[in-house]
Amino acid sequence: MIRLGWMLLPLALAACMPEDQPTGAEDFATYCAACHGSSGKGDGPGAAGLDQRPVDLTQLSARDGGEFPGTRVMAKIWGYTGRDSASAMPQFGPLLQGELVPYDGGDGIATPTPVRLVQLAEYVRLLQGK
Repeated sequence: MIRLGWMLLPLALAACMPEDQPTGAEDFATYCAACHGSSGKGDGPGAAGLDQRPVDLTQLSARDGGEFPGTRVMAKIWGYTGRDSASAMPQFGPLLQGELVPYDGGDGIATPTPVRLVQLAEYVRLLQGK
């Protein structure tokens, strides 16, 4: 069995996406950049009004022993990390709709996941170390 590397995943996803569907970078700009900043460092204009500074998304792999914590990132985006109503993280309703694709965030389990969430997580992966 040939395993598709994570670097090829964005190309594979692009091949099955409708042309009018936003990319991971576009969804990041829409849903994340206000607080996390356009570079992902947690310095967006909306961060000033928050009680807790947003996470520097460029350091996720560094804080996890050099491995991108894809499963935890996906859980946080999707809201499975025990997010309470007081969280500053927005709800990603539109990202939960549409086609499902198998996504392995690094734990060896391919889980059916909305393609836009996968694209967003893969975009965050590209921010590592920048």
